[in-house]
Amino acid sequence: MENRDIIKRPVITERSSEQMAQDKYTFDVDTRANKTQIKIAIEDIFNVKVDKVNVMNYKAKKKRVGRYNGYTNKRRKAIVTLKEGSIDFFN
Repeated sequence: MENRDIIKRPVITERSSEQMAQDKYTFDVDTRANKTQIKIAIEDIFNVKVDKVNVMNYKAKKKRVGRYNGYTNKRRKAIVTLKEGSIDFFN
């Protein structure tokens, strides 16, 4: 897997914005990626040093639209704590 395939998008919420002050950044990542791959990808893409990576898996939820049943996508979220540097999403 390429580094740019591992990191899908940053998660910008009120809670994740508050954590940015503590050098913690939240990303949606590929469901097959492990912590080591996520760390290497973040360091390569953003040129920062990563201290630790916390990962959460979200199950697919069952949804219904009219008579059709289906599931939302399962996803994996990573909270990355940086040693050095910062990531600026808004430039």
